[in-house]
Formats: sequence, structure tokens, C-alpha cells
Amino acid sequence: MPSTSYTDPRLAGLYDLLNTGRADWEFYLALGEDAPLAVLDMGCGTGGLAVDFAACGHMATGADPAPAMLEIARARPGGEQVHWVESDAAGLALNARFDLIVMTGHAFQTLRSNDEIAAALAALRGHLAPGGRLTFETRNGAVRAWESWVADDVDVIELSGHGRVEVAYQTVAVEGPLVTYEIRFRFGPDDLVVASDTLRFMGENELRTFVAEAGFTDVTVLGDWDGAPVGPASPELIVIAR
Repeated sequence: MPSTSYTDPRLAGLYDLLNTGRADWEFYLALGEDAPLAVLDMGCGTGGLAVDFAACGHMATGADPAPAMLEIARARPGGEQVHWVESDAAGLALNARFDLIVMTGHAFQTLRSNDEIAAALAALRGHLAPGGRLTFETRNGAVRAWESWVADDVDVIELSGHGRVEVAYQTVAVEGPLVTYEIRFRFGPDDLVVASDTLRFMGENELRTFVAEAGFTDVTVLGDWDGAPVGPASPELIVIAR
């Protein structure tokens, strides 16, 4: 799931422009090669991946807690082929079971407390069909990615209807496993929007413990989108749990 900043429709419009050329989408789509599957994209954002699953012949559902994101998802080409649901992971209560549940965009890191993580994993496991798989990723805490989030690293985006937008990320606080950062959106000289969010970082052993405690027994953890095993410098911890 994206930062809570994307509940703002103007910022939601930037989401796809800031997330292009994603190797994670290719990885997740490859897990669904045996079409048709019932697929849930939890934290679907603006719906691009869910629409891609539907285009591959799957029965796709997209869930997200942000109405502004779902508004874009419903309106995008192919959006009519997806069932859209406004919900977070822990509150998910659908009369459906899925062969594959994906949670992308480091959405897992927005679950900050042990209780939040346990509730989300339990709810997702409860929505899996027999033999179904849950897959998601989190940044490898051992790599300390937040140390590179500095304000002078600026992306420049052209947003339709708004023109040039400068976007910068900056870490503002680190308290144990929790990292708070700001996203600064400058739409003009006197038009600056600052949004903040807090993410949880963890290592492989802690991650495996949470997944095991949720009742998953067949668990694989990869270190990058090319399928490499986890190593000290692996940027990702990618879980595939059955």
C-alpha cells in the first residue's frame, strides 16, 4: 500500500509516474502463469498490476484503503475487468478465496506493530484457497536503505494539468525498527505539499518468524527480483508462502 499521502487526489495522480519500469510486477505476474487463477492484489494502489493480471486471463480483485487511488484504478483502461474493494489488509472480509495474493510496493512495511503484522497475515491467509500462495516484499533491514533518503535527491515529474513537480524523500527519524520519512511535493514556488509516513524494517529471521506464526509452513525468501537467494547486500526480502 502506498503512503497515506496518496489519499490526496493530486498526489495519487503522481503515483504511476513515480513507479515505472517495475521488475517487481514482472516477478509477480510470472507467478500467475497458470491462468486462470483467482488473484488478489492487496494494496493495489492505482490498479495497474491488478489490471495486468486481468489482461492475462486471471480473475482479479484489487483492494486498497485509499479512495483516491481506487478512483484512478476504476477509471484506467481495463479497470472494468477487476473487482475493486476499499479495505486494508487486516480488515479484509470478502466472501472469496484466492489462489494467489500479492502485496507489492513494500506495502508490508506500513504494518508497524507486531499486532498489525499478525492481523494482516492472518486475514490474508484466511482468504487463500487450499494450496494458495501469499507473496510480498519488504526492504532488507540489514541494508539500511533509509540512510540514502536525502532531501537533495530530487525527481522531476511532468504531471498533466499541473506541469513540473519536484519530488524529494528525506528520512527524519529512526526509532528502533521504525523509520519516519517525508515526501516533499513542490508544485510551484509557493505550493509545497509535505507528507510523512513511518515504515518498519526487519531482517530475514524476524520476517520468517512472523510468517511462520501466521501458519505458513512452505516459505521461500528471495533477495532480489532475479530470484537470487538472500545475502548480506540483498536489497529485498521477497516472501512466497503457501
